[in-house]
Amino acid sequence: FNVLSLANNHALDYTREALEDCLVKLNDAGIGYIGAGFNEKEAYSPFIKEVRETKIAFLAYTNLGPETWKAAGENSGIAWVNEEDLEKIKEDIKLAKGKADILIVSLHAGEEYQKEPTQFQIKFSKMAIGAGVDLIVGHHPHIIQKNEKYKNGYIFYSLGNFIFDQSFSEETMRGEILEVLIKDKKIKEIIPRQIKINNY
Repeated sequence: FNVLSLANNHALDYTREALEDCLVKLNDAGIGYIGAGFNEKEAYSPFIKEVRETKIAFLAYTNLGPETWKAAGENSGIAWVNEEDLEKIKEDIKLAKGKADILIVSLHAGEEYQKEPTQFQIKFSKMAIGAGVDLIVGHHPHIIQKNEKYKNGYIFYSLGNFIFDQSFSEETMRGEILEVLIKDKKIKEIIPRQIKINNY
């Protein structure tokens, strides 16, 4: 793992002290993080990784969990957003895209166990693609939701579960990993690889 999203509804379950400890440990391990930070600027800033002369930027957001978890000013927290924040996020996306060839956004949103994305998932994702995002990677519903090609980007509304203890249904024991093929500093193809979780 080279970069992890921390924007989710459990990020501050053990208070800001634990979140900050997590940030330090990831940094010490050489793992980039997005969607959280020691202050507002860091939480909403991209992590940029260069791979074979292609710059890939990553951003992460969530609209779940208490709004009080939002990184604000010099206070640590997560990149929490709602519909009122979309114009500001659009500007952040444009800035990030200006620094990279490819921009990938992680969105922790949606209703648990629902097969269809919520209006927020759809509105955010389409706004983000319109602003320059190449790929939206969604999660939180715990089951796989649809994906679509929209304008010049790709939207995967929910990848389902990767490793989780939800053995109560077939749907929650499945997930997807995306294999993203990049050529000439553009996404050429995205291949979803279905995974199955076992009881171990």
